[in-house]
Amino acid sequence: MDRPTGREAYRAARDMLLRHGDDYDAAIAAFRWPDVGDRFNWALDWFDPVAAGNRRTALRTIGEDGTDHSYSFAEMTERSDRLATWLATIGVAPGDRVMVMLGNQVELWESMLAVMKLGAVIMPATTALGPKDRTDRVGPGGGAPCHHQCRPGRQIR
Repeated sequence: MDRPTGREAYRAARDMLLRHGDDYDAAIAAFRWPDVGDRFNWALDWFDPVAAGNRRTALRTIGEDGTDHSYSFAEMTERSDRLATWLATIGVAPGDRVMVMLGNQVELWESMLAVMKLGAVIMPATTALGPKDRTDRVGPGGGAPCHHQCRPGRQIR
């Protein structure tokens, strides 16, 4: 029998966990880390194929003001593809670190997918970080791009 692809191995592990969803002890006993190979990229090899043409809701956000937005799997792929393309044009490459400082909003999740698609490393950070804290996390000369959103009237350097 041929070795399963990374996607097949991932699906088998996921399906096993779903089957044991109500039985934590059984899930722990049965779980084995899937051998997805050394090139598996969750965003490209799992999310994007699931998302292709899929208009079901992948993400729903409800703002503090009650605004309710839903994003389909296909929309999340399209949004993250656009961001990944832009990040690549500014030089983000596999292995690079990208600090992501966003609240719980659609841009956070599209950023996570985009950074994964490029094979870069996500450095999630709280939006409460000040300039010194950001510098400490990136390190002197670290050069990690920082993706964040400013609130009106707030200056970030």
